[in-house]
Amino acid sequence: MRMLLIGPPGAGKGTQAVRVAEEYGIPAISTGDIFRANVAQETPLGMQAKDYMDRGAYVPDDLTNALVLDRLAQDDVRDGFLLDGFPRTLAQVFTLDDCLSRSDGGLDAVVQLVIETEAIVERLLKRAAEQGRSDDTEDVIRRRLEVYQEQTHPLVAVYAERGVLVSVDAVGSVDDVSRRILDALGGGVVRAS
Repeated sequence: MRMLLIGPPGAGKGTQAVRVAEEYGIPAISTGDIFRANVAQETPLGMQAKDYMDRGAYVPDDLTNALVLDRLAQDDVRDGFLLDGFPRTLAQVFTLDDCLSRSDGGLDAVVQLVIETEAIVERLLKRAAEQGRSDDTEDVIRRRLEVYQEQTHPLVAVYAERGVLVSVDAVGSVDDVSRRILDALGGGVVRAS
């Protein structure tokens, strides 16, 4: 299974990506985790990414593409993967399409996590207080949501047209949302051997 979780910042993509990927026995590939690890290690890429992240802007496509395409070339993704945070722009969709076309296919499913703006702001402010995240001030959160609407939300229409999009309500307990995702995917969990 090759899939993507898409939704606004704070929709729960990171949490759900880990759980769903584990159910399917595939790796979860999170650009946010890749960027945060580079920031923590103070790598040159991490410092570049931090500047964008702290302003609520997306990391440019060329930096993001290089990291994700390298990850998709690794052996553990042969039987599938779950992407979280990539693609975020139409240009990245075409980059991913090109990469996947070389390995006989595209995405099997795109799960859109749906949640209202004010619920997201509340969630992310709580997370900021708990985790001390510098990229989660209210102004930055609202800017990130604007950027999502401008740059990433149009991908929903692309994947709907391709017939691979399913929408899931992202409000509720982590377990409830996980159950909704698995049900939307047909509930037929097949673990890789």
